[in-house]
Amino acid sequence: MMNFKNVFRWHYPFLFFVLMLVSHLASASTLLVLGDSLSAGYRMSASVAWPSLLNSHWQQQPRVVNASISGDTTAQGLARLPALLKQHQPQWVLIELGGNDGLRGFSPQSIEQDLRKIIDDVKAANARPLLMQVRLPANYGRRYTEAFSGIYPRLAQQYNIPLVPFFMEQVYLKSEWMQQDGIHPNPDAQPFIAELMAKELAPLVKHE
Repeated sequence: MMNFKNVFRWHYPFLFFVLMLVSHLASASTLLVLGDSLSAGYRMSASVAWPSLLNSHWQQQPRVVNASISGDTTAQGLARLPALLKQHQPQWVLIELGGNDGLRGFSPQSIEQDLRKIIDDVKAANARPLLMQVRLPANYGRRYTEAFSGIYPRLAQQYNIPLVPFFMEQVYLKSEWMQQDGIHPNPDAQPFIAELMAKELAPLVKHE
């Protein structure tokens, strides 16, 4: 006859492990990256993109969830945000959006309005917004590029949130890190970006 007492005793270590794992997952901090093709890994596997490399480098402490989609505008990111916040319940959200709006010549006022709504939604979900500075190529005209780039420090100051440097400003300097379109980083650039972002983000997310 089976000794159920011994069977349950054998399962104690396993049950303890399961409970610890569930507890860890429930309390794990999450950094959600809400971006466009610069973070999605344009024309490459998502596992090669810098958010995935950062997640591996940090060993998921905190966990990095890449919710970036190539081609996304601020309005599209805003539309996707509520479901992402509900699904992942992040502690921080890195907002890397606006480049596609600028490349399409959208009005700076509409871009700023969408970014404001994104920041408001992140804060309403009890998460902390981290805003990345985004810049456009100089050939889009000085007046427009200055109006566009000015959106980000203004919002960061008004909301008192971190303004994360634009990683592409350093990537642009090395032609071997750029794809043929002259806009997107290639796979060779991803480790550098991940290392740079680890340096910039670690003080914001790993010491709280």
